[in-house]
Amino acid sequence: MNKLVDLTPKIVEKMINDNIVMIDVRREDEWNRTGVIKNAHLITFFDEYGEYDIEKWMEKFEKLVTSKNQTFVLICAHANRTRNIGNFLIEQGYKNTAHLYGGMALWMQELRETIPYK
Repeated sequence: MNKLVDLTPKIVEKMINDNIVMIDVRREDEWNRTGVIKNAHLITFFDEYGEYDIEKWMEKFEKLVTSKNQTFVLICAHANRTRNIGNFLIEQGYKNTAHLYGGMALWMQELRETIPYK
């Protein structure tokens, strides 16, 4: 049985330039507030009301993660959303699913670099 892999900010920071797909699932207001991790793809999952469109999201996701064996990292604010989304993707057969442990909150706390959201 596959498990969601917890990656610390230090490890994720080392992956930024490694062609590992990183997907920030937060909302635009959150990207504006903290900035984003360099090279992360921005695909909002839950809107401000907690609603989501799984088909629309998966369509965008599948353009980035083209194989169920491909490694990817999910990013959100506190790693709560990514835990749910990651477990869902594992159920769909994705084998190398990871997320940013502690989310952007821990990333910012450790003073790791972000770029402004444009």
